[in-house]
Order: sequence, then C-alpha cells, then structure tokens
Amino acid sequence: MTKPKYWDQGKKYLSKKDKILGKLIKKYKGNLKTRSDPFFSLCKSIVGQQISVQAASSVWKKLETKAKKIHPKNIYKLTPKQLASCGLSRQKISYLKILAKKFLNKELDIKKLKKMNDQDAIKYLVQVKGIGVWTAEMFLFFNQMRPDIFPVQDIGLLRGISNNYKTKYPPSPSQLKKFKERWSPYCTVATWYLWRSIDPEPVSY
Repeated sequence: MTKPKYWDQGKKYLSKKDKILGKLIKKYKGNLKTRSDPFFSLCKSIVGQQISVQAASSVWKKLETKAKKIHPKNIYKLTPKQLASCGLSRQKISYLKILAKKFLNKELDIKKLKKMNDQDAIKYLVQVKGIGVWTAEMFLFFNQMRPDIFPVQDIGLLRGISNNYKTKYPPSPSQLKKFKERWSPYCTVATWYLWRSIDPEPVSY
C-alpha cells in the first residue's frame, strides 16, 4: 500500500482553504492507503455496499478465509452456499460472480481508465452489473488514486460534513456543491479526513 503523490500538497491546500479541515488534518495522522489489485478493491467495495464499515469488515474477513486468496478464480469457484455463509446477500453473491467472470474473460480493462477523466471512468465501470456510482467512486479513490473524488452518496462523508460543519443531515445538494468547489482539486483528501473524524479507524476498499 502506498501514499498518493498528491497527498501532502492536498493537505497544505485544504488547510489554507478551510479552517475546520485544517484542524482535522492536524488531529489525524496517517494517509490514504491505496491498493494495487483492481479485483480485490472492487470486491471489497461490493461487499461494503449499503452496510456499515463494521459489518462489511466482518463479512470480508469470512470471505478472505473462505477464498484463501481474493482472486477471480477463487471467487468464481465458490458456491452460492459458501458465499452466503460469509454473510453475503443473494444479490451481492451474483455481483461478485459476475465481476469474477468479467476479470477471467478479460472483459473489464482497467488500463483503459488511465485515459479517462473521473466521469468517463465512472460511466465505464457502472456498465458492470453490481458496480454502481458509489462502488466506482470507491475504486477510483482507493485503487486508481484519483485526487478529486467526492462521493456524495457516501453516508460517512455526509455524516462527517454534518458533524463538523453543523449542517442538517443530510447536507443539501447546494451545500454539497459549495464544499466540492471549495475542496477541489483535492476532494479525495477532504473526504478521507471527514471519514476519520467519525471513525478513527482508516477505512479502505
């Protein structure tokens, strides 16, 4: 796991732009840890869909034990019953199987993303059943090291904004737009610190 190249620059920029974020940046040590394995990262994001970080962590540990290694072949070989025993819903089992098949058949070309901007990369990823906008954003955030991802559907981000900026929960679209404009081009860094403010354990996908 490596630190993104833009991280320190992003911290400096945000500390100048936003006093509240500046305090969070001073308070919480560490940085975003990125993962180089695309399949691992996408699997972890699918497992984490619409459940708490703690619940996702529990399911993930069971899946790692069952698969021995998170690899397309291993996930594809597991039966629906074996996957269900990890705590996965029928829908997520289907999504993981589809994803594994796409990787095994080389139908999903992650290298293509390098030439795409964030919006085009999200459009490309969501063509795969089971990858919605949030999952695509988590992938660009943690695997592709994109500096300006602002996942407005993410409950942790919305809670972090409400708690730190004393806004209603969830913040309104116009408030979110203002935050995005203020923090861009380092929304990824801002999001990571807001997550830390509500859960001191750094999250990763």
